Amino acid sequence: MDLSLHSHITQVLLIEDTSHVGHARRTVQKLAEQAGFDETDGGRVALVVTELASNILKHARSGELHVRLLPGEVQGVELIAIDRGNGFDVQACMADGFSTRGTQGIGLGSVLRQAQVFDVHSDARGSVLLARFFPRNSRVKDLRMGITQHSLHNDPACGDVWEVAVKGRQVSILMIDGLGHGPEAQEAGMAGARAFIRNPFADPGALLEDLHFDMRGSRGGAAALARFDGNTGTLRFTGIGNIGATLIGDDKPRGIPSHPGIVGLQYRKIAPIDYGDCTGQLLIMFSDGLQSRWNLRDYPGLMYRHPAIIAAVLHRDFCRGRDDVTVLVMALETLDD
Repeated sequence: MDLSLHSHITQVLLIEDTSHVGHARRTVQKLAEQAGFDETDGGRVALVVTELASNILKHARSGELHVRLLPGEVQGVELIAIDRGNGFDVQACMADGFSTRGTQGIGLGSVLRQAQVFDVHSDARGSVLLARFFPRNSRVKDLRMGITQHSLHNDPACGDVWEVAVKGRQVSILMIDGLGHGPEAQEAGMAGARAFIRNPFADPGALLEDLHFDMRGSRGGAAALARFDGNTGTLRFTGIGNIGATLIGDDKPRGIPSHPGIVGLQYRKIAPIDYGDCTGQLLIMFSDGLQSRWNLRDYPGLMYRHPAIIAAVLHRDFCRGRDDVTVLVMALETLDD
């Protein structure tokens, strides 16, 4: 599995009244067309969008659909339904015929049948449901990564920038938070992204110096680089500024420190740190638009859900609301060549 994934803002569709259901369906159908879906596959996506948006109105009164294209050799479509309702019994609601509102009770069972990737988390804080679609009969290995990126006040320019490269059993990740927000912050972040794209699997220490060189003359920003080697189970990390990072496994979480400075302006050179025995753990990276005082153990079972679910829950419950925000969650696995 070789992939290059590039930064993009998550598209958010508000679901607050019945007119939003049709708008969401039409918006996602156009996205499916961009991905090359034929009429049948587009119909599958439209059916699920309608179910998810309608369920939000029925059970939580309001919520959001987060949608994005999944890049790759075969493009896909991702839908994440998010609400702050009272939650529901996931196992019971998976069965066709079960309904809490006197409806036919075919919603979640239908979603499960139509989507190639499906997962859900629900508790008293609300519900988050993931559905990923690819053209039928396509053989696509799901990348167990979740990413959600939002600009302050829905500005078209976002100062947060991320990149992910996958090559064989190695994964390299970049996250930059350009100083401030808006176009100048975005320019700083994109300058660093171009340096990463040139050689994503260089040693993180050397790559950080390349970022620093390319970001000179811009506002600069915080930057973090993580490279996971599936052959050894080792994560190598280096960070400057306020990008947060945590490794989460069955034992106590391991916080990953960054160091003071501004990439592109001034920082003290530091050696990357290696973290062993990371296979099977979660890597969570986030910009400072997300509060840092969260604990997945406050959400029973969440750490075992799809990384896209985890990223969406953290954004829903811990977004500061006064800066750009990005949350990236990746399951560190031994990927197939």
